[in-house]
Amino acid sequence: MIHVIATIELTDGARDAFLAEFRKLVPLVKAEAGCLEYGPTIDVVTEIGAQIPMRENVVTVVEQWADLPALKAHLVAPHMVDYRPRVKHLVKSTVLQILKPA
Repeated sequence: MIHVIATIELTDGARDAFLAEFRKLVPLVKAEAGCLEYGPTIDVVTEIGAQIPMRENVVTVVEQWADLPALKAHLVAPHMVDYRPRVKHLVKSTVLQILKPA
């Protein structure tokens, strides 16, 4: 099993539009072979000292995949290829962390 944390930085004020498009994608991804979990998250304001400052223009996608081949297949799935141009104007950058249980 692997975990993926995808941090997507958005252009100012684009979070709602991005999430509307992203939510259309979620059921298609969850139906993929090897997808165990896939969903968007946003920062929560807390008073916990170790938490990083609030990020208004970031969506963090939390994913879990059966294995690396499943993740690689996901990245080239037709619905992913179609989705990227629809949100390209909303996204400033994307960073992936690919992790395994220790």
